[in-house]
Amino acid sequence: MSRNVQITPDGAITVVSICRPERRNAVDPATARELLEAFESFEADARASVAILTGKGSTFCAGADMNALADGSHQPVSDGGPGPMGPTRLELSKPVIAAIEGYAVAGGLELALWCDLRVAATDAVLGVYCRRFGVPLVDGGTVRLPRLIGQSRALDLVLTGRGVGGPEALNMGLVNRLSAPGQALEVALELAHELAELPQTCMRNDRCSLYAQWGESEREAMVTETRLGRHSIDSGESIEGAKRFASGAGRHGVPAPRRANQ
Repeated sequence: MSRNVQITPDGAITVVSICRPERRNAVDPATARELLEAFESFEADARASVAILTGKGSTFCAGADMNALADGSHQPVSDGGPGPMGPTRLELSKPVIAAIEGYAVAGGLELALWCDLRVAATDAVLGVYCRRFGVPLVDGGTVRLPRLIGQSRALDLVLTGRGVGGPEALNMGLVNRLSAPGQALEVALELAHELAELPQTCMRNDRCSLYAQWGESEREAMVTETRLGRHSIDSGESIEGAKRFASGAGRHGVPAPRRANQ
């Protein structure tokens, strides 16, 4: 078992936990490599549909391990290859949910931004705390943050380094769900199981189209959407779903049961 990262299967869900509570789950080079390997394994596992990233103890992740950085031990900051925090440049075909307790700051915020959805406790704090130490955002923070919350709000956080609590983070779109303190993982698990019960081919293709459109013109993005949508239809999921609807299942917002192999 990994020393710094724990992988816990829960049916179709894979929970990836940073296990350095004594360092507030700060990420050193070894932990970054283990996080990358954990999500590469999740991507390759056909039985796993959704992953959750969280931290053991009372903190999600305090960012890069500053003690390791001060000692000259840090991941290479290169144009290609893995991100310094591990998986932040990895493009997955399946969704990841961040379950945030305590602090998600600096590189920890960037890990949360890499996830598709974020569940935060009401007393959680998110921010670019590395601002005060002259440590740059090099794990996608300056790219993903404005795409999530808009340039004006992103500049407020990036320039000042101030922290925002759970309610403000929800209001600005930085997180998607709030939980009571200590319940972020439980709420994230409920959400993950909901996603895992949906027809997977269609959900993953729509997700892929959404991400792809950032780098495409509107015309190109429409072509990509059509191509991926056609793949979903050809998979048989749409016909199966239409049959379930015609039989009365899944109407009025009620989840419809689906076959185990979907």
